[in-house]
Amino acid sequence: MGELSRNKFLQTLPEVVTPRLPASLQSIQTRQPWRWLIQFHFGEPALHYEVSPALRRPGWELGFHCESSDARLNRFLLIGFRRHLFEIKATLGEGIEAEMWDRGWTKVYEVYPRQELTSACQADLGGRLAEIIICLHPIYAELRAVVAGVYR
Repeated sequence: MGELSRNKFLQTLPEVVTPRLPASLQSIQTRQPWRWLIQFHFGEPALHYEVSPALRRPGWELGFHCESSDARLNRFLLIGFRRHLFEIKATLGEGIEAEMWDRGWTKVYEVYPRQELTSACQADLGGRLAEIIICLHPIYAELRAVVAGVYR
């Protein structure tokens, strides 16, 4: 089993992730704004699931990023996710964090250990991202609906 280039690993990741999602979430869209990361979203690219190199320790960061230009929206979503953090950790494990980030952005994420970029690693990482999406998306959808109700 040969190692994939980082670009190939990320470009083909949607082919691994999407089939592992329930039918109701398979409409997920992807974009790769830079060669070193890939984002998955449901029509709002600023609010997305992301796979990117982790900054503080070796590995990949997998999680939900709130990178809206509206810092209040990002903070509202973070507070909402934090209210569910016990349930999220019960489902996904203690490695999940929810925190403020740069430029008024926020994120709910974990660091997936660095491995050789093989098809097996891609299958494992893609499966883990699918688990994260399945767990977090209903919470996000509920929070986003609250925001939409307020700003009609």
